[in-house]
Order: sequence, then C-alpha cells, then structure tokens
Amino acid sequence: MTIIHNLGFPRIGLKRELKFALESYWAGKSDISRLLNIGKDLRRDNWNKQAQHGVDLIPVGDFAWYDHVLEWSATIGAIPDRFLHDPSKPVDIETIFKVARGWSSEDANEHASEMTKWFDTNYHYITPEIYPGQKFKLSRDDLFEEISEAIALGYEVKPVIPGPLTWLWLAKGEAYDKGPEDVRKLDLLDRLIPIYLEVLNKAQEIGAQWVQIDEPILALDIPKVWVEAFNGVYKQLSESPIKILIATYFETISDKSQLVRELSVDGWHIDVVRAPEQIQEVAGALNNNQVLSLGVVDGRNIWCSDFDAILDIVRPLKESLGERLWLAPSCSLLHVPVDLEAETELDEEMRGWLAFAVQKLRELKVIAYILDAPDSVDSINAIERQRSIINSRRKSARIHNPVVQKKMKRINEINIKRTPFSIRDGLQKERLNLPLFPTTTIGSFPQTQEIRVLRRKWRDGSISDAEYERGIKDEITNVIKFQEEAGLDVLVHGEPERNDMVEYFGELLGGFAFTKNGWVQSYGSRCVKPPIIYGDVVRPAPMTVTWSSFAQSLTDKPVKGMLTGPVTMLQWSFVRDDQPRKVTCQQLALALRDEISDLESAGIGVIQIDEPALREGLPLRRSNWSAYLRWAVDCFKLSTSVVSDATQIHTHMCYSEFNDIIESIADMDADVITIETSRSNMELLQAFENFHYPNNIGPGVYDIHSPNIPDQNDMVALMDRATRYLPREHLWVNPDCGLKTRGWKETRAALNAMVSAAQSLRYT
Repeated sequence: MTIIHNLGFPRIGLKRELKFALESYWAGKSDISRLLNIGKDLRRDNWNKQAQHGVDLIPVGDFAWYDHVLEWSATIGAIPDRFLHDPSKPVDIETIFKVARGWSSEDANEHASEMTKWFDTNYHYITPEIYPGQKFKLSRDDLFEEISEAIALGYEVKPVIPGPLTWLWLAKGEAYDKGPEDVRKLDLLDRLIPIYLEVLNKAQEIGAQWVQIDEPILALDIPKVWVEAFNGVYKQLSESPIKILIATYFETISDKSQLVRELSVDGWHIDVVRAPEQIQEVAGALNNNQVLSLGVVDGRNIWCSDFDAILDIVRPLKESLGERLWLAPSCSLLHVPVDLEAETELDEEMRGWLAFAVQKLRELKVIAYILDAPDSVDSINAIERQRSIINSRRKSARIHNPVVQKKMKRINEINIKRTPFSIRDGLQKERLNLPLFPTTTIGSFPQTQEIRVLRRKWRDGSISDAEYERGIKDEITNVIKFQEEAGLDVLVHGEPERNDMVEYFGELLGGFAFTKNGWVQSYGSRCVKPPIIYGDVVRPAPMTVTWSSFAQSLTDKPVKGMLTGPVTMLQWSFVRDDQPRKVTCQQLALALRDEISDLESAGIGVIQIDEPALREGLPLRRSNWSAYLRWAVDCFKLSTSVVSDATQIHTHMCYSEFNDIIESIADMDADVITIETSRSNMELLQAFENFHYPNNIGPGVYDIHSPNIPDQNDMVALMDRATRYLPREHLWVNPDCGLKTRGWKETRAALNAMVSAAQSLRYT
C-alpha cells in the first residue's frame, strides 16, 4: 500500500484558538495552565484530523507556541545572553516569548530577536542568534512529550525538526558578517551534531521509527563547502537507529543528485509541484532501500489538484519503487487554511475549485487509493469527478474580463519612467516644506475593539451606511488630531476601515473571492486571511479616495494616501495558477494606477504604495532572479508613474535582506523608502550606503512587534548610526511597520518619544 505522510499541519486551529489563547495570556487575562491546555487540545485535534483523512505517519513537532525555528533554537539551548536564561535550566515558554517579543524590566529594555521571511513564503521565523564557541545543550523536552502524547493516543508518529545545516544557514551573529553562507558557522557543527544525535536517539527510544529532518537550503544555490558538509553531518546522524527522511521543498534539488547518491539516509522528500523536472534525476540517484516521498499536492496554494497530471508523474514511479514511493503535500500545510468545510458562504462553484489542508490530505488519500487499485470503479469515478472540477474552472465565464483583456493589450505603450529624482526632490520639498528628519508613520494606527465591532456591525447590516461612515470619520478625526498634537510631519488617516492591507483592496476589486475562516499564520499570534485571485483583476470604483480626502480636509499638514502594492497583493493572496504570475501582477498594477491617479486628482500630495513582499517573491535560484525582478519592479512603476513630479511616492518594505537586490530597489525609484532596521541595529543600511542609494530613506527606529515602549535616547542613537551610512538630508524618522496590532497607550508614548528624538536630531 502507498504510504501517505504529512510534513506539517496548521497550528493555529480552525477558529484561531492559538491566537486568542496567546493574546489572552500575554494580556494577563488567563494563566499558563489554560494556554498549555489549549495547545494540547489543538495538537490532539490536528493529529485526529490527519489520521481521519488517511495520513499514515503523523507529524509531531510541527506545533510551536510562536515559531517552529525558535522552538528548535530553544530545544538546543541557543538562547541569546541578553534574555538572561540560565543555561543550567530548561528553556521555558516565558523565555521563548521574550526572544520573540522582546522584554523590559527596571534595569533593561531588550529588543527581540530578528524576524524574517521563511524562504519565499509570507511566514516569518525568528532568526537564530549564534556566536563563535557557542555551546549547545538539550534544553527543552516539549518535542519528546508530544511524541509520547501522540503515541499514547495510538498514532504512528514522525517527529519533524529543522536540519542542522538549514538551522545554521538561517542563524546570524555579529561575528558572521559574510551573510548566511559564512563558512565559519560550520565550525559549530562539532558542538551541534551531538545534540541532534541525542534528540534522535531519545525520539527512537520513546517509539518513533522515522524522523523528518527539514533541509530546505538544499533548494538554494548554496556554496560547495556547505553541500560537502552534508556528508559528514548525516554520516554521524545515521548512527542513530531512527530512520531519517530528509525533506526539501520550494525548488529543485536535481543539481544535488550526487549528494542524494552519497548520503546514507533512509529517504528523501522532494517538491514536485514547484519542480517536477527533478523527479528522474533524484529517483535515479536513490539506492535500492531508500524511500522517495513526492510532494504532489500543493502546500502553498488552495486549488484542487489535477489528478490526471499527478498520476502521469507517479504511476511510472509506483511501478519501479513500489512501497518505497510515499505521497505527501509539497511542503508543510502551515501555509494554507485548515478546512474548507467552514466556508459555508462561498458559492458552490467556487467551493468546488478549492482545497484547504484537510481537503489536500483527502486528495492524497484518493490518489494513493487510485495507485493501489487503479482499475476499481471507485478509482475511475474519483478521476472523473476531479477532471470535471478542473474543467469547470478552466471554462468558467467568471475567469476572464474583456475590459481587462483590452487594457492588457496596450500595456507596453505606457511610459513607466519618471523624471530623475534630483528634479522631483526639489519640487516635492517646495510643495511639502518639511523639516530635516521629517517624521511619519507607516500607515495603520491601533485597531481597537470598537473599530472591529463597528466594521462587523456594518457588514452584517446591524448599522446603516451613514452610521458606519460617521464612526470611521470620527476615528480618522481622532487619529489626525493626535498626530498633530504629537508633532508628526506627514500624517496618515490610520486605516480604521481596513481589516487587512490586502484583503481590504481585494474586496473592492473584481476577480477576487474571500473566505470567512481561511486564516493562515504569518507569525506568532498574527494571522492573515489571504484573498483568492481567481480571475482578471479590475477596479470598478475608487477605493481609498473618500477617506484620504476627508483626512486631508482636517489638517494643513500633508496626509499620505495609503495603498498596498501590486507585488505584495500578488504574494499575499492565493493566486490563480492558469496564467503567469507576471500577468496577474500587471493587472493589479493597472488597477492601482487608476487609484493613484484619482488620489492625486483629489489633492493628495504624498502617496505610499507598500511593497513588503518584493523580496519574498524572489525565486530561490539566482538564475531566475533577473526575470522576476524585472517584471516586479516594472509593475510597481506601472502603478506609480502616472503622478506628477511634485507628488511624493513612498514605499515600505520590512524584514528583508536588501544587499542582493539593492539595484532593483533603486530601480523602483520611490521618492522615499521606509524599511525595518530597529531589530538589526541599522545594519541593513550598509547596503544602501555601499550602493550610494540616491533617494530618501526612513529606517524604522523602533520595533512595533514588541510591546516595549522605545526609549528616546535609543532612537537618537539609531539615527546617529544611520547618519554614518547616509546623508542627513535623505533620512526620515518612522516606526519600522504599521501600528495596527499595538494599543493606544503604548502608541502615544512611542510616537511622542519618536518625535522628540527627531526634534533633537535637527539641532545636533
């Protein structure tokens, strides 16, 4: 029989139970026992769901209180010294939260560890911190407790852990200034591998027969010395009696086929949704005892699987490998919602096209059954049902819009190049009359319970349009008043009308569909509900002009119009897979171009188009970078090039390494770029200095993902450091991201301190 396994399951719960439990605990509204019990219930529910839908090997260790990379760092005792963890004691949950969120006391105000994107996904992980000579120690038993818990419930388990080389690649430290590939990090392997062996042996003693070790860096262009390190590492790990499955995903590893031949592990998992071309190369490199796990169901998107295409791939391998062929999703199902059955308000046609985590496991079960009983009536009927679903989507009249198709035919006629920045900058300074070190925020202000209730009542018809509009205007009025009192220079309307920076716009555009419970974890307790781009994108009417114009009418200071950029809308949605992503992005850019034109016509002189996902969309292989960056940057410019020289264009990016794409960021030609630099102590600015970035930059001076109130002197010190890299005349002062998730008390204190910091900088 064909084995089905899973690489990981969404940990947040169908109704975001983990989110609400975490936030209740952080707010002091519930105790640790309640949090632990909710986590235990979620794990049991997840295991049960997977077993019910045919998973033979249940993943254990994919659950995490904040992030699975941080959870593993805690397990091996890699906790930075500033969090005052006693290495002789286990790492407790409070320490994990300190690392993730920062902490303060009477004597210290310590910043959280850096957070960045997990490869090319919208999931954020906490970056491990390392130093030469670091010691490792098995410091957390949660993994073993969960293995025992699952086995006691009758499940056959497969622990899931980050691989040692991937963990080291992701880690950072001041001594390792050559980036992820710094070979000096490999010196830590001699200390790290014994801990891995201890974990593997203990997992086997408890009752696990297999372990999944995730090594996704094999899908990257890693240096030869890193590839060669795999031999020594896995030769040692293979000394454990537990069977090892190395999991790779997101790209091909066909260039590592020699490594597949050499490593004495028991199996390999490869992603054949993203890279089906690698199958023959990898399968041909296996020895006669190794398992090949094929990721045939897309763990990153929500469309139903094409059984015909999958069976064309797996049938020949089933004949040659037999029971050594396993089936799985392409990657962890962390990146998709839990269960489509909760979406009772989607129309039947749309529902029929979709598959969430539970449905993807169900698809795997059916595919395995077809492989094992190809001639049965049930198999034939299953193929026909799925074929009908795929064909109905391809032929649906709702997919294509003639108006959009007509505009797309003329897209190459649009001039996307603006006047040189040196000319624009002078015109904008004359228009805006801003001081040195101008202050602003990234866009959103705290989303209070009152605002959320207002939106909810309006959506369900409990209040009239007039009542809703009055409530939103009252909030905008309060936000503008606060910003003026605080002394900010460029204001925002605060975005009280927006549920999410992508979903809000999707709801006002054609070609989008939405879920009620399609939540996906972004980081920690932060969950997003990605829209579904199923057809051609069109803007039926202005989306933000009313609110921005009202805000501008309340003040003589400039108010920024706030939009989400085309690449970010693409990256943070579930995107149609029946046309190139470039084409969908161009359609989004054309829609935003119309909106930007309308904002300018309404008198808005500063417009911010956020592109935090630009780097996230980079293909994992550098050979594919130039093509992506070309169309991604052109889509941004297609959106923004409609404005006059005196209109100032801002963009925002966060949690990205900029060194290797700095030229493309410059090609975007935004007048002001705001970026995250507080957690990295301004080190990201070195890329802008080395490149001689010509435009204006606002390096985030405080971390909005931490509840800590930033110290004015610390912000001044950060900006002083920024002036080492860039001219004072080009620097703005701002938080590192939007303030949506923060409370008003801390927001007031933080922004007052930030404005005071900027004012002191002007006179030094």
